[in-house]
Amino acid sequence: MARAVVTGGAGFIGSHLVDRLLADGWDVTAVDNFITGDRRNLAGAGRSPRFGLTEHDVSKPLFVDGAVDMVFHLASPASPQDYLQHPIQTLKVGSLGTHNTLGLARAKGSVYFLASTSEVYGDPLQHPQREDYWGNVNPIGPRGVYDESKRFAEAMAVAYHRTHGMQVRIGRFFNTYGPRMRLGDGRVVPAFMEQALQGRPLTVNGDGRQTRSFCHVDDLVEGIVRLAAAKENGPVNLGNPEEITILEFARRILEATGSRSPVLHVPAMEDDPRVRRPDIGKARTLLGWEPKVGLEEGLRRTVDYFRERVSARAAGPVKEP
Repeated sequence: MARAVVTGGAGFIGSHLVDRLLADGWDVTAVDNFITGDRRNLAGAGRSPRFGLTEHDVSKPLFVDGAVDMVFHLASPASPQDYLQHPIQTLKVGSLGTHNTLGLARAKGSVYFLASTSEVYGDPLQHPQREDYWGNVNPIGPRGVYDESKRFAEAMAVAYHRTHGMQVRIGRFFNTYGPRMRLGDGRVVPAFMEQALQGRPLTVNGDGRQTRSFCHVDDLVEGIVRLAAAKENGPVNLGNPEEITILEFARRILEATGSRSPVLHVPAMEDDPRVRRPDIGKARTLLGWEPKVGLEEGLRRTVDYFRERVSARAAGPVKEP
């Protein structure tokens, strides 16, 4: 029986990965310190006898009893609001947390999966972005704590591969959405969903002509699983190559929710990338992977989750299980 450790396992993407691994027959240990994770995301996993949860900050040394076949390092604040609120923790989980989880994987003889990000490309001068592009990042800007933590994490993972011969996998995740995103985390999908469902204006930063590419979480998890099983130690983009402006995305949210909210333009965010679109040629060739869930279908799968969460928030505080 294969066993996986998933750091950040109570997070949005981490919890979906936990569910997928359990469905595929793995034993899974999730590790989370719940700075941004949510125990409710693991309610289904908690009913499995093959699941365990360890509450721990991976910026501190991590020890796990028994054999481990795969270490997935997904722990990190991932939204601008979160990493601006927790800048030092973000830097520490990308540096010390990566060091500690690589050490665990080396000690156990495990394959190591690093959840990196399209933010390593910064405000890109190459479009679409390929894995061989080095990026355009402001290391001391407000987003630098996240961007540079992931760039450092990639460098460390590759150093362990070159120095110790470890098998590492690096997935560069582009914008991902779906159920279990946290209300109020500052990312565009939960922000627009909450505003639309409450009848408030959808706040668009700047002129709204900046572009993003949105990948449904089910597609991303399929990409993670395929990359984990591949023999590729370099980075691989995982995202949806269909590009859309934020203004057009706001219109799609209004359609999905049936809302008549207006759009309100607010000042642009500092260092906000103007374009974001993955070149997924490597993933197509290496993994036979590309997204299957279109934006209309993905939003349909997502809106009921946000409707429930918005209603629950309006009803009062939710007691943690």
